Amino acid sequence: MTHDHDLVLRPTEAQISAALNPPPGRNGGDLVVETLAGLGATTVFGLPGQHALGMFDALRRSDLRYIGLRVENNAGFAADAYGRITGEAAPLLLSTGPGALTSLAALQEAAAASAPVLAISSQVPTAGLGGGRHGYLHELPDQAASFRGVVKSVHTVRAQSQIPSAIEAAWKSALTAPHGPVWVEIPQDVLLAETSIPVVTGGDAFPEELPPRPELTAVAADLLSRAARPAIIAGGGVVRADASGKLRRLAETLQAPVVTTPGGKGAFPWTHPLSLQSWIEDRHTTDFLEDADVLLVVGSGLGELSSNYHTFKPRGRVVQIEADLGKLESNHPALGIHADARLALQALLETVSPRRDTEAPERVREVLARVSDRIAAQELTLEQEVLASVRRALPASSPSFWDMTILAYWAWSAFDAKGPNHMHSAQGAGGLGYGFPAALGAAVADPTRPVLAVSGDGGALYSIAELATARQYDLNVTWLIVDDGGYGILREYMTDTFGETTATELTRPDYVALAESFGVPGVRTTPETLTDDLSKALGSPGPSVVVLPAVLRMFAPTHLGE
Repeated sequence: MTHDHDLVLRPTEAQISAALNPPPGRNGGDLVVETLAGLGATTVFGLPGQHALGMFDALRRSDLRYIGLRVENNAGFAADAYGRITGEAAPLLLSTGPGALTSLAALQEAAAASAPVLAISSQVPTAGLGGGRHGYLHELPDQAASFRGVVKSVHTVRAQSQIPSAIEAAWKSALTAPHGPVWVEIPQDVLLAETSIPVVTGGDAFPEELPPRPELTAVAADLLSRAARPAIIAGGGVVRADASGKLRRLAETLQAPVVTTPGGKGAFPWTHPLSLQSWIEDRHTTDFLEDADVLLVVGSGLGELSSNYHTFKPRGRVVQIEADLGKLESNHPALGIHADARLALQALLETVSPRRDTEAPERVREVLARVSDRIAAQELTLEQEVLASVRRALPASSPSFWDMTILAYWAWSAFDAKGPNHMHSAQGAGGLGYGFPAALGAAVADPTRPVLAVSGDGGALYSIAELATARQYDLNVTWLIVDDGGYGILREYMTDTFGETTATELTRPDYVALAESFGVPGVRTTPETLTDDLSKALGSPGPSVVVLPAVLRMFAPTHLGE
């Protein structure tokens, strides 16, 4: 008897000839770029360094497109966004020691947001592996140890024959649900040495699927079908799994109201009669969700932001679908279903019974009205108008990337993303500097749409060097910088907590003049002219900068009590 897994494809005569007669002048770096191309990669991000030059020299002999950024962390953010937009593993090429370590914050964001990034770093020569102190440039006792707590998997190569298999294993790891960053490191001498290994011509690029256990979805379907007041929280896992269509069908079948987390923005239509939008940091929404007798949580761990800072205390049954096993029931007891959101929602669609509930849309309208009244009572007209201006200016199909800034905190709750995978922010790990380099990665992924980046003046200085990258590759990104003279949200936090601020006020450059020094058009705008200025910038090809001098305030939180 012959089984499918016993079948091996016979190589053609041309493949045999090519394997027996590899072209001269190849090194270990060629095995890296050939493996990436064989897996389907077309674009790589990174920054060269002495130990990694074997990889970068090999790029010259490949068809891979290289996008070089000015800081490794920013290259990581760009790869993160490329992975989010394309759903592909985004290769990130780095050098040893300081170069590698500088990418850590970006890799933490990719891990928190389940973005598939394939980081490939050089290492000190093979003789220096193992923790000895040999005095090599960039040497660390255990470089991989710095990444094990951040990435999904670590792969250390010690010989050229290991390169294709290690990269293929890392690729599959990055793309297996939950997606995430992975780490491959290859010693300098392995990259530089000439190789007689045949040209890598392909690879198994298909990750393992993560289907739900059928006995669990059967119980979940029964609970949801018999619920009197079902509700749904949709997180980033719905977006990553491209499952927004299935989510909508399930919500309509059950007549279950849906709220999306900041990471799940766009997973459910903003103006749908069952949409509670994204006001998850609001006590009115929290009360509504607590009142659900069956709450379906899809693609969210119900972490700090998604639980209104852990004030959410569900009274009914919770059904949690989550691809990250560590997040399953980590915050609330639930019927935990370890599965990819798309496959689990499909299983529920096949087994739930339709519910009739003509009152659900009215209950949704009542909650949204109470939220609106709460915000209106705080006299935050400027903030609402600025966010509305951004929404008017940004084409409905364009993605946006938001740094950790007050306007982004507003957007988590109040911005209509107009679709799944359109709005992204650094809310996963919460680091500064994400918005602009991430937007550059998105523009590389899809140059047909203008991309918006939003930063505060503090976060902008983390990534200002990438104006050179935007100009060099003529990337279609408009960067909105809200200049309030400091770390605005920290200013509010410190004032509220201590009555005064420390270390929040910043000397900053003239951002318009600075942009123009890079050859990037810049304009200073006002709240009244923001829509027109932003629309003009987004409608012009290539990079641009729009600076809005304004001090914005946050709406009052509800998790602190009265």
